[in-house]
Amino acid sequence: MNVPLYIAKRYLRSKSSNNAINFITIIAVIGVILGSASLFIVLSGFSGLKDFTLQFSSIIDPDLKAETAKGKSFILTNDDVSKLNKLSDIAQYAKIVEERVIISSQDKNTIATIKGVDEHFEQVVSFDTVIEHGNWIEPKSQQIMVGWGIANSLSLGILDYVNPINVYVPKPGKGQITSTKNAFNSINVINVGVFFINEKLNDTYVYAPIDLAQNLLNYEPNQISAIEFKLKEGIDEALAKEHIQAILGNKVVIKNRAQLNDALYKMLNTENLFVYLLLTLVSTLLIFNILGSLIMMVLEKKLSLNTLFNLGLPINKIRKIFFIHGSVMTLLGASSGLILGLLIVFIQKTFSLVMITPSLAYPVNIKIENLFIVFITISILGIIASKIASVRITKSLVEETH
Repeated sequence: MNVPLYIAKRYLRSKSSNNAINFITIIAVIGVILGSASLFIVLSGFSGLKDFTLQFSSIIDPDLKAETAKGKSFILTNDDVSKLNKLSDIAQYAKIVEERVIISSQDKNTIATIKGVDEHFEQVVSFDTVIEHGNWIEPKSQQIMVGWGIANSLSLGILDYVNPINVYVPKPGKGQITSTKNAFNSINVINVGVFFINEKLNDTYVYAPIDLAQNLLNYEPNQISAIEFKLKEGIDEALAKEHIQAILGNKVVIKNRAQLNDALYKMLNTENLFVYLLLTLVSTLLIFNILGSLIMMVLEKKLSLNTLFNLGLPINKIRKIFFIHGSVMTLLGASSGLILGLLIVFIQKTFSLVMITPSLAYPVNIKIENLFIVFITISILGIIASKIASVRITKSLVEETH
């Protein structure tokens, strides 16, 4: 018979004759429940906020992107194209040309990044979902589509033929600049639409047909900056990455969505870690009420412990009684807190009780890993508190009955 476990279960089921100890025990259990519930709710909130933030950038991010490894461009040979077309991993791919440019209209100008895309681009990413006004650009045209921020800063309209838009890019070369015409390549364009993704992208990007961008930069027809890929359903991303790398070689670096948004992922993960550590500290203060509860119980049970000791139960077994008692209290409290946290998060997800704006509910997301993180964190803290309390039981304490 496991005597420590049996006695620990008896102590869990029975009430103390001292109301103060009962009250302290209740407070300790409530502390564990609130600690685990609050930690899970906050982690679920950050998971929802992370997904909500990333959806505005990832909606226009490809599954994979091959960027030039050196310089600003690379040559995509006919052999490369033939091999890519035969690759079974790829559903579609689009050739890209990107470069920093100056856009000018009505005596206003701003620096932007022109992104020349081919006719397959719309099949690689769902760009039509972010078009606020107007239509997508037509291939082999002088059309552009700008972000909301650029449209506001330059006061750009749609299909405005009265106020011309000029795109400038510095000419490569050396020597003294004698005139603006000699310093820049330029082209006249017409804006046909405005997109809205997020503040950074709205202020940065201008989309144009790829041949327009190549002409502006004096690129060859097969000279590009990147290739964006859409993979077929169920294809292993790592394997597809290897196949594409084998075709294009070391002239490109291939990135997935997480790597394309590396800085954003790092920022969100850092904030998540900081909040987790802060809530863990608060939970530690709440959970260590268990330590006080166990110590008070030891003092109350001194006479019973003395009897057990005299009957031959060693000190390590007596310590184990209270270690098990505190650990079980923690596990039950952590489980109850997680159930409470799940219920609150589910209610928010279903009924949108907390709103950021009148039309936007605070995003939450239930993730299995958050359940494990909270349960393990609270359990470890509770077990540590139980261990600290149990080791306070000494032979002299048990032998002293007055």
